[in-house]
Parts: sequence; C-alpha cells; structure tokens
Amino acid sequence: MAAHGTLPGILNQLSGLGGCAHPIRLDGHRTEYDVDTATGEIGKVLRHLDSITLPAGQLLVRCNNRRTTRCPACAEVYRRDTFHLITSGLRGGNGIPDRVATHPRVFATFTAPSFGPVHNRPSSGRPCRCGTHHDQEDALLGTPLTPDTYNYDAAVLWNAHAGQLWRRFSIHLRREVAKRAGLSQRRLREHARVSFAKVAEYQKRGAVHFHAVIRLDGPGGGDTPPPPWATADLLTDAIGAATAKTQIDGPTIDGRSHTFTFGRQLDIRTIRSADLDDGQDLTERAVAAYIAKYATKGAETATGALDRPLKFAAELAQLNLSDHARRLIRTAWTLGARKDLEYLRLRAWAHMLGFRGHFSTKSRRYSTTLGALRTARADWRRAQATPTETGTTTYVLAHWVFAGTGLSGTEAWLAESLGTTAGTEGEPTK
Repeated sequence: MAAHGTLPGILNQLSGLGGCAHPIRLDGHRTEYDVDTATGEIGKVLRHLDSITLPAGQLLVRCNNRRTTRCPACAEVYRRDTFHLITSGLRGGNGIPDRVATHPRVFATFTAPSFGPVHNRPSSGRPCRCGTHHDQEDALLGTPLTPDTYNYDAAVLWNAHAGQLWRRFSIHLRREVAKRAGLSQRRLREHARVSFAKVAEYQKRGAVHFHAVIRLDGPGGGDTPPPPWATADLLTDAIGAATAKTQIDGPTIDGRSHTFTFGRQLDIRTIRSADLDDGQDLTERAVAAYIAKYATKGAETATGALDRPLKFAAELAQLNLSDHARRLIRTAWTLGARKDLEYLRLRAWAHMLGFRGHFSTKSRRYSTTLGALRTARADWRRAQATPTETGTTTYVLAHWVFAGTGLSGTEAWLAESLGTTAGTEGEPTK
C-alpha cells in the first residue's frame, strides 16, 4: 500500500469505521447532484464516489452488530442509541415532549418460572442449597443442582414462547387498567394509553426475563396528559393483576403438555424524575442505563453460549461451552427436528437457547425509534461532509452490491494500530 501511495488514504478510510471489527464490503458507486428546490432542475455534481477509487478497493461500512462479543464498537453505538431511546420516553427529547416526565411510570422486571433448582446466591445471605456460599463469579451459578432432572425441554420452550407471553400480558394490562378506571377496553383509548419499552436479558440459568419501562399517557400518547385517575399505584396494581392472569398454552411433548406463565418474582418500582437522590428512588437515568446495558448482551454473556447460529449439531463438540449451555443448545436443536414444532424454528435459534424475539422492543407511542436516531446521525455526517446552499437540495443516485465482510490481514493490522484514534460514529475521538 505504501508503495502505491495509498497508506494515508486507507488509514483515513479505516478510521471512518469507528473501530468496527467486521465491516461490510460493498462494490458500486454513488453520485450526488445539486437540485434547485424552486424549479426542480438538476444542477452540478456535488460529489461522486466509486468503490474502485477507494484505498481499500471497496466501500467499507459498519456492521452495526448489536452484540458486544461480535463488534464492541458497533455494540457501543447501539447501546447509546438505546439509552437515548429510553431516556426520551422518560423525560422527553428527540421529538417527544418534556411533559412525559410528569406521567406515571414504573420499571418492572418479569422473570421466568423454575425448571428445577439451580446453584444461586440467596439474598438472605444463606448458603446455596448445595451448602456452598458461591462467589459472584462462580461458574456454577445458574447451573442445575441435578442436571438429569432439570426440565431442559420446558426451559427452551419457555424461551421460545416468551415473546408471545409478553404480547398476551400487554393485552391483559390494558384490560386491567381499564377495569380500575371503570371503563371498557375500547373506551380506555379515549382517556388513556399504555406505552412501554422493554429489553430481554438472560439469567445465568439461560432463561429470558424482561425489564420494562411502562408509562400511562393521555389518549394522544406522550403528547397529552393522562387523566387524574392515572397514577403509578394504579399502574402497579394493574401490572400485578395482568401478570397473574397471563398464560399461554404450549405444545405437548411426548404426552406432556406445557403451559407458560411468568415466574413468581415480579419486581415493580416507581420511576422518579430526579437524577440524584438519596439512594432510595429509582431515577430515569439509572433505568435508561440499566436497559441499554442489556440491549447489547445475549445468551453468550450470561451462560457462555454462542453468539451466532449453528450450522450443524456436530459443531458443539468443537466449541468451548459449559455443560449447561451445551445441553440447552442441544435440546433446542433436538426439539427443532420435530415436525410439530417447525413453527418455532428452534434450530435457527438454538444459539439463543430458543428465544426468537427482538432484544429491545417498544410500543409505537413510547418514544422515537432506533431508525430515526440512526437517520439523524447519518444526515448530520452527510451535512458536515457536503454542505448545501440555501434553496437547494440533494438528489442521490447510488448502486451498491454486497462484496463480503471483514478486513484483510493488512487492513486489520492497520486498524489495530489506529488504537483510540478510531472513535464512535458521530462523536469526537478520545
């Protein structure tokens, strides 16, 4: 590269990736034209980009993988975006009015039921059932006391139905809120709306549970104040009742029927507005940071499982996995071979221990979207690179085709040598 005079150029191209470990490589071109907004006439070419002329020979774009284990740099951008998404629904911003900070809001955690006793650290300070006081980093935590009697089938199937269970809960919650307000569910929409944002987290035993911000708004969502009867206490009571009623029927496996509910441990806490407190109140910032942290983690973080799909079951023998994670994955793979369970696509999601939902979801009116945040960041960067004159806009013609992923050996070495010079997208380097 140095012999061909492309070294400074390749360094600049790599630094623009913001530290992405596995960029996507594209072949193609992009041309931007100046357009008069009054006449619609296309004017001069503002900028032309052809992948052949780039130092790497191709356009390199961030992979945008949300998993920390796959790409720490892109996962950090995802985490920050999630933080802003949650925060805007708590205190306003990004198109959400500040008034949402006065609406009733709670932070709720929904757990999975038991599938058998596991090694744990009781909050009472007592030892685990095995008689040991486990250290917080003990690899035994979350693993079954007796693996042969642990219900691996139910554990995997619960993960596979967790998303459906949440949808059923959201229906029951609106019914319970309406009931406490003395309204029908249809008339509730004329007075109030329930908004939420949630994230899935894996416990060490490999079971998914949900953390959710749940908010009561007026009929227009965050733009309108809630009615006087809408309080955090009413919302808390409605969540408890809805959780107790939420149940879905699962498949029958070898004559054993499965019914899925949330676990008995339900934690609901009111969110306060202050950023700083005496340690007793749950603040907006603490909630947003907590949810954003788990938005970039998967089963691989909690249980040591995989962060990518399996192609063949034989791969498990070559992987460094805990016995518990291996049995969960193998169970998902085995159940995935059953014709009556094809709809669950368990083999495709075996690395996720059966869970096939999105890690972070929200109701439409809760706040802005991740897509809107990414678009705003891309528009800002484009405006910095090519400012347009007043009264004009830009017309873009582009054609790109996928050419591969990752960096060559030399590119990877150069990217590593950049160190901290490759900052996070849209932010100054540190």
